[in-house]
Parts: sequence; C-alpha cells; structure tokens
Amino acid sequence: MEKSQHPSDMKFGDNQNFIANDTWRILRIMSEFVDSFDDMSNQKRELVSIFGSARLAENSPWALEAEKLGKLLVQNGYGVITGGGPGIMRSGNKGAFTAGGKSIGLNIELPHEQVPNPYQTDVLNFRYFFTRKVCFLKYSTALFVFPGGFGTMDEFFETLTMVQTKKINRIPICLVGKKFWTPLIDWLSTAMIEEQKMIDDKDLQLFHLVDSAEEAIAYLLECHKEKVSSTVKPLQP
Repeated sequence: MEKSQHPSDMKFGDNQNFIANDTWRILRIMSEFVDSFDDMSNQKRELVSIFGSARLAENSPWALEAEKLGKLLVQNGYGVITGGGPGIMRSGNKGAFTAGGKSIGLNIELPHEQVPNPYQTDVLNFRYFFTRKVCFLKYSTALFVFPGGFGTMDEFFETLTMVQTKKINRIPICLVGKKFWTPLIDWLSTAMIEEQKMIDDKDLQLFHLVDSAEEAIAYLLECHKEKVSSTVKPLQP
C-alpha cells in the first residue's frame, strides 16, 4: 500500500528538508522579491487579482463566472493576476487571455495541485507563499475572491487584516458566490461581533458580496469611477 502523503499522517519531526544556513535562505527570499518586483513594476495597466479554489472543474458554475469576469475585466481596461494554477485561477486567466488582455500567473511550487495553466501572458514563479502574497497585494487595485479552501481564506483574511490595521490602502475586495460565502459572513456577525466583540461592525464593510461576474465588474467600476488607488502607502521617514 502506498504511504499516505497527507500532512496529518506525517510525524512532527519527519520533514527536515531545509536550508541549514539562514544567510542563504535570506538571499533566496530577496531574489524572489527583486525578480517579481522587477517584472511586475513594468506592467502598464491597472491589475486586479482573482483568488479561488484550484480544485474546481472548469465547467463548474463558479469557474465559468471567473472566466466571464476575466473577460469583463480586460474589456474594461484591466489586467488579471491569478495564482497561475488550475480551477478558478485557470478560468480567470482564460477569460483575460482569450479576450486579448494581460493575464499574469504568480505560480507557486507545490507537491500537488499546482500545474501552471496555459492561459498566461506573463509567468512568475515562487518558492515562498509570503513573497507571492506580497506581490499579489502590491500590484493589485482590487481583489475578487471566489469560493476556495485554506489558501483562498488565507489570502482573503490577510488582506482584510492589512486593510483593517491600515498597513495598506483600502482597495475593493469582492466576494463572489453568495451561497458559499453567506454562512461565513453570518458566523463573523454572530461569533466575532455579537458574542465576542472581537471585530467591529464596520469591519464587515471592508468587503462586498456579489453573485455574478456582472455584479462584480459593476461594483469595481463604481469604486474606481473617481480614482484608482494601489495598496502601497508612501514611505514614512
């Protein structure tokens, strides 16, 4: 029988495959920042990130909406950034690519799931999740979050935390898929606000919930009708 590769079946000390010298690790991290910043700083149009599950089939309703959104974004003058993999990422890239627009993939090295999709005009590769997430946020003028797993939740909640704590400028954050996201929003309202007072009522106004690509693009255009801003704040002395 093949040995399970799921992390829950591994012992806590099993994986000792790491670079022992921290200096070399720092240099490798720096190189990811330098290379990705150099590539992304040359982009000529406003960019929008699309997040979501890598495991959804390309004909699933949410994947079809992501493809439609990618197309609508390009038609309205935006470029698209995704994680470069399958599922929602593939669909977002496909919509942008087939519409003749900028379709960027920030690919990550993973033991499973991550196979670069063929709908990327620009391909960047990352070893570290945190350098990749910095690149997503630094160059995005809006985020669209489709249904997804741990990675999608991580990207969504980290962005909310960065906006809430004013570490980055506020940009439009849009959840797509009411049936999927409503139970989570209800839990935030009850457990985190009403029962425990762990977040503020107004924190739920930092994101917007829609059910279609058309609603998503309408929300974005309304947010950007006066000014398009990036997440990056000016350097403090």
